[in-house]
Amino acid sequence: MGKSLITGITALVLLTTLMLIGITVASVLTGETTGATTEEDYDQLVDETMDEISTYIMIKDQKGKFSGPIGQKKIDKIALWITPLFTQVIDTSQLTIQIDNGKTVRFLSYGQSEDLASSSLFDHPIWNQMNISNFSFISIVDLDNSLVEFDTLNDCSDNAYLVFQLPEDMALAKYDKIKVTLFPSTGITRIIELKAPMPMKSVITFE
Repeated sequence: MGKSLITGITALVLLTTLMLIGITVASVLTGETTGATTEEDYDQLVDETMDEISTYIMIKDQKGKFSGPIGQKKIDKIALWITPLFTQVIDTSQLTIQIDNGKTVRFLSYGQSEDLASSSLFDHPIWNQMNISNFSFISIVDLDNSLVEFDTLNDCSDNAYLVFQLPEDMALAKYDKIKVTLFPSTGITRIIELKAPMPMKSVITFE
């Protein structure tokens, strides 16, 4: 993602934040809320508004792995390199993923998080602990180990691969497409479309 695009997204989110905060405060001042309003009430309203709109997950890379015999290879493992766009607290245990290939829609829930350590991405032991109903995180950079210990991404320097396995009926043969939607508990939904290339290599990067 280019710097100009990130700057534009940042400006848009901040502008929306200021507008919603202004609307919230204005509604309080014009008496649209009931009861006495204290400074703590204002702070809480602003915090809640910020939480609702500021969660933004940036996807830095998207990889897949082909499996199966020659001539029948399909992508059944997907890894998305993600990081928070801003320094914020994202509760990964409350994240939901929807996968949609145009015929079938499935929802995945959070499983667990582990460090990458010395493992390679698609040979990490965490793949053996997952099923087709959940996703997990492989932590790459996390200075305070918040992801593994507390299931949170809490700094824009945090980087992790979000990984999941596709069920057999949704595995991607060449040129197949799948839409992946990330639903954080609050904030902005993230949608990407992945298209399988020709299986020239075992591990590929989606365009």
